[in-house]
Amino acid sequence: MSDLGQQRHRARERALEILYEADIKQRPVDEILAALPLAPDHYTALLVLSAQNHKVEAESLISEFSNDWSIERIALVDRIIMTLAIGELLLDDAPPRAVVLDEAVELAKTFSTDGSPSFVNGVLSSCVERLAQK
Repeated sequence: MSDLGQQRHRARERALEILYEADIKQRPVDEILAALPLAPDHYTALLVLSAQNHKVEAESLISEFSNDWSIERIALVDRIIMTLAIGELLLDDAPPRAVVLDEAVELAKTFSTDGSPSFVNGVLSSCVERLAQK
């Protein structure tokens, strides 16, 4: 993986941690960011804010394509990973879709359950197709 790839991978991991903290503490993301002793790098902040800004759209897409699973039943980490990926895909200068999907699956492998990578991949693949139609 290139240096940029490694940096972005770490940014995605950190963004997941920040979004998770905000959800668990039920506090706004910008409040979590402001309270950090060390500000996150630019790409991490960009990912966090994009995920937050597109949360409603992301959760709507996730609900639509997670067959027979309401958004509330989806594991929190999986939901955040997918929201983060959709937020990244909606950036003005988004990385290639395949990269974002692969990174989301890798995050699910690292931070979630054994069944999560295939679930995240399946739901996000459908979401990506819908986003491409827009």
